[in-house]
Amino acid sequence: MTARFVDIHVLQSVPPSCVNRDDTGSPKTAVYGGVRRARVSSQAWKRAARAEFASHLDRSELGVRTKRALELVTDEMARLAPEMREDERLERATKVLEAAKLKPKPAKVKKGEEALEARLAETEYLIFFSRAQITRLAELAIESDKPSAKEALAAASAENGIEVALFGRMVADSKMLTVDAAVQVAHAISTHAAEIESDYFTAVDDQRADDVQGADMIGVVDFTSATLYRYATINMGLLGENLGDEGAAVRAAQAFVRAFCLSMPTGKQNTFGNRTVPDAVVVTLRDDQPVNAVGAFEAPVAARGHGLVSTSAERLADHLKSMNTMLDAPVANFITVASPAADALAIGSAPQRLPEVIDALGQALGSGA
Repeated sequence: MTARFVDIHVLQSVPPSCVNRDDTGSPKTAVYGGVRRARVSSQAWKRAARAEFASHLDRSELGVRTKRALELVTDEMARLAPEMREDERLERATKVLEAAKLKPKPAKVKKGEEALEARLAETEYLIFFSRAQITRLAELAIESDKPSAKEALAAASAENGIEVALFGRMVADSKMLTVDAAVQVAHAISTHAAEIESDYFTAVDDQRADDVQGADMIGVVDFTSATLYRYATINMGLLGENLGDEGAAVRAAQAFVRAFCLSMPTGKQNTFGNRTVPDAVVVTLRDDQPVNAVGAFEAPVAARGHGLVSTSAERLADHLKSMNTMLDAPVANFITVASPAADALAIGSAPQRLPEVIDALGQALGSGA
């Protein structure tokens, strides 16, 4: 395919919220262009995108990041070979993971639950598995009570699945199990200077006497509001390599674009009800290199009496156009605009609905555009 990279640029306004907190409970921030900005970490939005996959992908396509691989493998063995004794399943599954250099260590359990210790043994660190890889490991454990390292590593590295292929997998003890991520996600930052505010709240015990005065609980919740610039890019060549099939890579790219655009980290969501959709999305196909357009907001945007989305959209549109003076023009642009204030981003082609953008992206990638 000619388009080597898929860049996703998103403008999204979020009302008072605390979707991603630091160690003190305050919304995360960053200094950019000499001013403090609201920030949502890439890890938070990648986790949200993975959660969004569950709404439109089959469970067999979903992966799992866990330390409890032994439990998953033994559960799959119970499904595939219910006649096998539980102690034998545990022993064989343990040997398979050890052969793959993923030796499970005894879990810490509560007193009286020692029987669970073997079953709940954990690997040293979190590891990303596709469902197919868990099944392959279980099948190998059923077939052999002394699997070789070659067999175990082959089972744990076969059929990466969409999530492992997109987000990668780092295993320090095994280069064979390491998968380079095909997706890069930037930390989202506000296009403008942002302040952290505090909500002082009280609560009253419903059961107390009517003549008792004062609050029964007092607390403070920090929050901010922002128009965010969000960016991610997909390396289509690496995605195809990770999945072993270009058609699967196209479908994975479509799934990621949808999930990235529609997901939202869930921090303090019940407190603030802050779920919004993007004001605008620009999906750009490039054959030279991925380009983060955050430079459009190095000078912070000012509201100018009519909000921040309009000026942010103008800035982003101008920046995307100006990049063509240094780099090759994009192979294609696909645009969806939900807010009239973001109409400035209707550059090069008429805006479409997000499902139409995703369909057009798939057609362009599939045709080798």
